[in-house]
Amino acid sequence: MAKKSDRFYFDNFIESAVISCEAANMLKDVLENFSVDTLPEKREALHDIEHRGDDKRHELTNALVSAFITPIERNDILDLSQNIDDVTDAIEDILIRIYISNVQTIRPDSIEFAGVVIQCCAAMQKLLEEFPNFKKSRTLESLIVEINRLEELGDDLYVRCMRNLHTTDTDPLDVIAWREIYDFFEKCCDTCENVADIVESITIGNR
Repeated sequence: MAKKSDRFYFDNFIESAVISCEAANMLKDVLENFSVDTLPEKREALHDIEHRGDDKRHELTNALVSAFITPIERNDILDLSQNIDDVTDAIEDILIRIYISNVQTIRPDSIEFAGVVIQCCAAMQKLLEEFPNFKKSRTLESLIVEINRLEELGDDLYVRCMRNLHTTDTDPLDVIAWREIYDFFEKCCDTCENVADIVESITIGNR
């Protein structure tokens, strides 16, 4: 278990992951109940969530400036914080792309993809909740494996979505827009896996 003086860093990771989960759930809700008219306000609401994630990252960075001893290497702390924030950024980027591309209807498989992103974020949160026990944890490795599995699920879904897009949509502007949207969906899953990879590297390096 992490010492009380170290809890700030681990709590910050968890709180940042909770924000990612909130963003993912909001994205899915927007897609399921899509309305062009309410999209601008939904985008602003998601941006507010993303901004809270930035605040968490800034809090951690400011704490590192004055910290004498840290529970893990400073670079690992910064990398982990940045990658968690990157997950939330990628989720917001999906809605931004839908907005700037003036998407009028939502492709059903994007809702399925949002569900996978929710699973990835939830698994990432569980991983970071267990992370303070990384020196003795018996479950950390299985949580890392689960995120790897979900990332592979995201890869498979990405290929299916892109194939479906190019074989069913004849509007070139739609194809361009959705290609970029699906890229950011995949990035969400990839970045969750990056978080898991950093945790695994820290765990191995501190045994």
